[in-house]
Amino acid sequence: MSRRELREQIFKFIFRVEFNDTEEMQEQEQFFFENFALEEQDIKEADAAYISEKSRKIIEKLDEIDEMINKQAKGWTTQRMGKVDLTILRLAVYEIVFDEDVPTGVAINEAVELAKKFGQEESSGFVNGVLAKFAN
Repeated sequence: MSRRELREQIFKFIFRVEFNDTEEMQEQEQFFFENFALEEQDIKEADAAYISEKSRKIIEKLDEIDEMINKQAKGWTTQRMGKVDLTILRLAVYEIVFDEDVPTGVAINEAVELAKKFGQEESSGFVNGVLAKFAN
C-alpha cells in the first residue's frame, strides 16, 4: 500500500474512537481487519502492523492531541467539530507533532486530501486553516 492508502486506513480505524470506548478498540481492530479483506482486498501483514501501531499511538495521545487542537482552533472545540474533521485533525496533528518521519507540509496536504474525500464541502478549508497554525 502507498503511504496515502495507509493513512486513509488509519483515518478509518481511528474514526471508530468516536463510537467505541477506548477499552473496546482492540476488539474493534480485529473487526476492522476482518472486514477490510471483505471490503477492499487482502492486506499485507506489514501494512496491517503499520496501521495498528500508528493507530494505537494516536489513540494513546488523544487527550493531548485534542488539547492542542482546542488551543489552535479559535472559536471551535473538539466537542463542536464534525467527527470526520476531528478525526482528520487528530491524525494530522499526531503526524506534525509526534511523527518525525512525516514532514509538516505532507501531513497538512494529506489531511486536506482526506477532508476533500470524506468531509463536507467546507471541511478541506477548515482542516487547512487549523493545521496551518501548527505549521508556524
